[in-house]
Amino acid sequence: MSSDDLENYETAAELALYREYRDVVGLFQYVVETERRFYLCNKVDLQVRASGGDVYFEVTMTDAWVWDVYRSARLVKSVRVVTFKDVNIEELSDNDDAIPDIRQLRGR
Repeated sequence: MSSDDLENYETAAELALYREYRDVVGLFQYVVETERRFYLCNKVDLQVRASGGDVYFEVTMTDAWVWDVYRSARLVKSVRVVTFKDVNIEELSDNDDAIPDIRQLRGR
């Protein structure tokens, strides 16, 4: 396999992942971003923990979709992440009109 073939394969896989994301995003209530992964889920619980002098985060998600191009099964029943890094949690809007179309943003 040439480097061009590999690059074309990776590009096609990333495009397929984006299309899958676009198709499923409306099924979920939250977006969760950690230093390693991006998730969509319907329930999320964030707990701040302390151990000694360190603070870490424990994130538990239910009914999740994992943004990972190399996973064959991206829908999972539950996910638990423990991290010392930042965690970003956003609630998605129920109103499709509240999320601007990217083409409209580019025109501004």
